[in-house]
Amino acid sequence: MMDMTNAIKNTISISLFNRGFAGKIFEEVKTSGAKVVMKNNTAECVLLSPDEYIQLMEEVNDARLLQVASERMTHYNPNTVISGDEVFRNLGISDVDLENCHEVAFE
Repeated sequence: MMDMTNAIKNTISISLFNRGFAGKIFEEVKTSGAKVVMKNNTAECVLLSPDEYIQLMEEVNDARLLQVASERMTHYNPNTVISGDEVFRNLGISDVDLENCHEVAFE
């Protein structure tokens, strides 16, 4: 029963926007989370705060990266792995070249 109550609380009519309640609705989204906007008894769109949207997009990107990594691991062959030193030798990169490089920051 709790899910139905939540769904009702998070559903708003498009007519509330037409009546000038947009500011109030946006504030509710910030404090209470996403709202589903209904038009003619059909879900028209979902309102999210910018923070919720960013979090959702990060989760989607993480899921995509996990899928790519999983697919790559199915083709992993330890016999084809080469060391970093060998890569540098193949590319003609010396220890002096590496010492002269600027520090790179990874996030």
